[in-house]
Amino acid sequence: MLKTFQLLLLLISLARLNAQIKDFSHLNFKKADSIALALKDETLTNLPELSFKLTYALNTDAEKFRAIYRWVCDNIANDYSLYLKNDRQRQRFKDDSLKLDAWNIKFRTVLFKRLLKKKRTICTGYAYLLKNLADFANLKCEIVQGFGRVSTTNVETLDLPNHSWNVVNLNGKWYLCDPTWASGIPNPITNKFTFTYNDGFFLANPKLFAVNHFPIDQRWWLLDDKEIPSFDAFLKAPILYGNAYKHLELHSLPQQMHHHIKQHEKVIFKYQLKNNLKAKDVKLGFDNGFSTWKDQPTSIFINGKSLEFEHQFNQTGFYDVHLYIHNELISTYTVDVKK
Repeated sequence: MLKTFQLLLLLISLARLNAQIKDFSHLNFKKADSIALALKDETLTNLPELSFKLTYALNTDAEKFRAIYRWVCDNIANDYSLYLKNDRQRQRFKDDSLKLDAWNIKFRTVLFKRLLKKKRTICTGYAYLLKNLADFANLKCEIVQGFGRVSTTNVETLDLPNHSWNVVNLNGKWYLCDPTWASGIPNPITNKFTFTYNDGFFLANPKLFAVNHFPIDQRWWLLDDKEIPSFDAFLKAPILYGNAYKHLELHSLPQQMHHHIKQHEKVIFKYQLKNNLKAKDVKLGFDNGFSTWKDQPTSIFINGKSLEFEHQFNQTGFYDVHLYIHNELISTYTVDVKK
């Protein structure tokens, strides 16, 4: 009996670890995507009807969820000014639980009114809408609250949860997705939002997802317990951009964003790729505060979909270092080089 129980736990663990989009490589999501595109002008006045229109012609739960997810990503704009307003108020009331709760209740009303009327929202609205449309299609979907890190996140003040995303249960496994970051790019200066769908956030690899998502509820790491990072490690991790989810399966090294080395020392970089590439497709960008330039790594090794390279820093100074694959920005690190 004990061995049977242990085997069951192992199978559950393996199912959780392997939960990512490659489980559905046998499916073609073109039909689901085309349905979502055809319903582009639909409003949010009748969510059960919208859910039905998106899913009734599809056979599998994965395709049904894909149609719902794609519609949300392609039709709901990210309202960055609303996000900033909420963030300011939450920081203002973070030491007063009564005022914080009152603000959250008030803001939730504003948030959902704007979502339903203008199809504009922030992460909470994306996650809420995705869950509701999935619920109407009898799909098990949950909202995950936690911390998210992007290039504009101030980790020095990141003491309150600032992001929401979703998990969905398909064929008995839970999968991660982030409709907010998949939908496009908000301009923090003009507040103009550009729809640019990023498929990398759909049923994402939990190990890559963990670099810039930190759930409050540990169930939603979908990782082995030994692989779950501390909050401090999460805050110190490199910055990943949306393009990382297009090109990377895993980000292995470096595990921290900031590095302090001596002149002529090297920094090692290791990644697992989604697709094969050539050495010429990999470049590093540098910014020392006075000038910017791109260069090839000092040495590079590609074995199938495994990418490893190192770069030697021969000049002292402080460098912002950016990884580019096919001229698309993947990640950022800093290197402080001393004598």
